[in-house]
Amino acid sequence: MDKVFNALAHETRRQILDFVMQNAGALSGDITAQFEVSRIAVSKHIKILERANLLIIEKSGRERLHYFNPMPIQAIYDRWTDAYSQFFAPKLNAFKTEIESTEEAHEKTA
Repeated sequence: MDKVFNALAHETRRQILDFVMQNAGALSGDITAQFEVSRIAVSKHIKILERANLLIIEKSGRERLHYFNPMPIQAIYDRWTDAYSQFFAPKLNAFKTEIESTEEAHEKTA
């Protein structure tokens, strides 16, 4: 999980993931063209994303096709929401219901 959090901590890497999500199979040059930094800098960001398993890179001849892998993010989401939602969801739902009831009562009297 640390590798995923580290990879997502940098804005450029998040932008790379956004671009690859929208352009599955994007080439390295396509990704580099989106940024005003050197090709080497983008390559370093891509390597960090690949080590975190957020990018899957498929080699096709001389080309490298990039694909977004959502599974590491899903694993983090599942860990935090499954473990804690059982405690907080019922309380939040009751609070929401109470607020909505109060708003409805206020609207009827107004």
